[in-house]
Amino acid sequence: MPRSSREQALRTRESILAEVVDEASVNGLDGITIGTLAERLEMSKAGVIGPFGSKERLQLEALDRAAAIFREDVWEPALSEAAGRQRLEALIDAWLAHLSRPTFPGGCFLTQASADFDARPGPVRDSVRAIGRRWEAVIAGEVRTALEAGEVEGVDPEQAAFEIYALAQGVNQAIQLQDDPAAVARGRVAMRRAAGISDR
Repeated sequence: MPRSSREQALRTRESILAEVVDEASVNGLDGITIGTLAERLEMSKAGVIGPFGSKERLQLEALDRAAAIFREDVWEPALSEAAGRQRLEALIDAWLAHLSRPTFPGGCFLTQASADFDARPGPVRDSVRAIGRRWEAVIAGEVRTALEAGEVEGVDPEQAAFEIYALAQGVNQAIQLQDDPAAVARGRVAMRRAAGISDR
């Protein structure tokens, strides 16, 4: 394939994924319809599905893209902070900022995907679950580092990660469904408490 054709194919693929990620954050990964995508992108249905081979493959790649955006938005900025309490605080702040902007039109992409596929076995559910578990492991690791350094006390890393992850989903709902102006501030207090962070 000539270079110009490869570049055009890549641009087409990227534009499809960008549209899918935005659409899925509002209507869910399962709410994506190839016909609607084709209309919005002014493409044929075959042109939309062709680069991916199947709707499931498109869903999986959209999920990977959303996870990459989340990492860029939340994890990478926090890496400049020292491991432990400082990075944990940075993660909490970046996560809440990610939800409050919001980065995706429909709010937290993973929360939406989790609601869609939590009781539906298959590759998409497996991928959603794996992403969530990896992120909880990251949080637990930072809590553990903070504990070992004596920066926090009286918390179990896995329990803290579970609570912080659940709180983020609650904050997302408070923003998206309840339109609660205090959601971020309340979420920050609750997440810091779950992590054992005091303001001493």
